[in-house]
Amino acid sequence: MTAIPLIELLATAVSPLAWLWKLCTASGGAPQLWAQDLMGAALAVLVALALDRLWGEPPVWLHPVVWMGRLLGATGRWIAPRAPVSRGGMRFAAGMLAWCAQAALVGLIYAVLQLLLPPQPWWLAGALAGVLLKPLLSWRMLKDEVLAVEAALQQSLPAGRERLTWLVSRDTAQLDAATVRESAIETLAENLNDSVIAPLFWFLVAGLPGAAIYRFANTADAMWGYPGWRGTGAQRRHWQWAGKWAARADDVLNWIPARITAAWLALLAGGVSWAGLRRDAAVTPSPNGGWPMGCMAQALGVHLSKPGVYQLNPAGRAPQADDVQRAVALASRVVTLQVGMALAALACLGLWLWRAAFHG
Repeated sequence: MTAIPLIELLATAVSPLAWLWKLCTASGGAPQLWAQDLMGAALAVLVALALDRLWGEPPVWLHPVVWMGRLLGATGRWIAPRAPVSRGGMRFAAGMLAWCAQAALVGLIYAVLQLLLPPQPWWLAGALAGVLLKPLLSWRMLKDEVLAVEAALQQSLPAGRERLTWLVSRDTAQLDAATVRESAIETLAENLNDSVIAPLFWFLVAGLPGAAIYRFANTADAMWGYPGWRGTGAQRRHWQWAGKWAARADDVLNWIPARITAAWLALLAGGVSWAGLRRDAAVTPSPNGGWPMGCMAQALGVHLSKPGVYQLNPAGRAPQADDVQRAVALASRVVTLQVGMALAALACLGLWLWRAAFHG
């Protein structure tokens, strides 16, 4: 095995993109080593998605996102006030410091785990990285929950409303069948980014620590980032200021992945109106959510809305039962595309190594 300086070992522990850079610039036997590392990263994606398909989520007691949520819940009780405050500078600072400290802790844990992966053989490191990556992404559960809303809606409107509460925090009591489906399709599109594309993107950019910090940021946004009252009884807190940093951090980390998700949806749907997509993306409160949701609306030919907040693809029709199935099928093709890309990378790098080994 080629000796690797410590600084290079730390770089590869941080980012698979560093492996690609080394592959392009290294000399001697190092290119083969970095090609193997890249193959390990591609294998990790395949293993993570395969585990998700076969078994879904790990047990609650073992799920890292559950532990992130518990940590955020415990610290949130200290940084958010029990009553609204007119000047929230101190609360904002407390939220920022708490977020940064916990994100650093999560990143450090996963950096150590990645450094502990065996450097050889490459396939073992890749497989183990995939096992660690799996809890940081979730496609099967998202798909099943969206389909469960439609199945409940087929039984009755109240059943559909009740099942939708598993996916959204909004009040569903007054929603009609079309609006229930709109909410389910919106959740599918937005969480295709949050639960699949963005974790994979940040894994590519910064390895396991990047995917873990992203997942922490996304969880923090869900728990801290929405202004107003959260919780009940003694846990009730006001999040006007303490969660602003968490909300903005999630916006920053999702900026590129959300647009990549929209691009994949548009590509696999056969194209959408760019002007219409930009219009829809501008009307949502989030700078990112409107991209995958607006693209999904155009791809299905339906309108999606949050009453009193936004209308996406307003010229579209109200979604019907088969539109939920079509939305799941389109999102599934996006996930399948990620598998295909990982397989292609694995095959190309393997061929390159074979040629290098036998043809000098």
